[in-house]
Amino acid sequence: MAGTRVKARGESALAERFAVFAESLLTGVWIAVVSLGIVTYPAAFAAGARHLRRRTAHEGGGWREFAADFRAALRGGWLVGLAGWAAVAAVWVDVRAARAGIPGGPLVGALGVVALIGLVVAGLRAAAVWAPGTRWRTLLAEAGRRTVLDPAGSFLIIGGLAVVAASAWFSAPLAAPVLGAVAAAAVAVEERYRHR
Repeated sequence: MAGTRVKARGESALAERFAVFAESLLTGVWIAVVSLGIVTYPAAFAAGARHLRRRTAHEGGGWREFAADFRAALRGGWLVGLAGWAAVAAVWVDVRAARAGIPGGPLVGALGVVALIGLVVAGLRAAAVWAPGTRWRTLLAEAGRRTVLDPAGSFLIIGGLAVVAASAWFSAPLAAPVLGAVAAAAVAVEERYRHR
């Protein structure tokens, strides 16, 4: 089916794949820009993922559609963003307690970090399937189950997050476009899970 789409558009498979990669990098910049609102990152990833789903389906879409999706996702997404920062703060306290030498602290700190990574993966998986009118609570509950039931897909998303961290460490401006690659990875993981 994808091959007929490529032929209909007159592009080679390589050109099609490169176009999706380039679009994901541009989407990453859009995600970074609208995530500057601190609690807006879930809505930014949801809008980015929806944009990439449209792109791979050869539907129309651009900055205006991304912005409209972002506004729609922000309605409940800002609460998810706030809860995410609260989880980061709780893990930070756990890690500080572990470093202070509290008995059992290293185990609690490690479990907190693992739980935070799981929450981030579930959040990205929820954002990857977001559509206007869906409730974030429902999306997150289903994404949490998929995070546990599909460990291979979850590790692929963790790998994408590691690439963002490495890019930011190497050169901070590289982290912005790579965010789109993480959104694309989450979309691909969800498509893979859906077709299992």
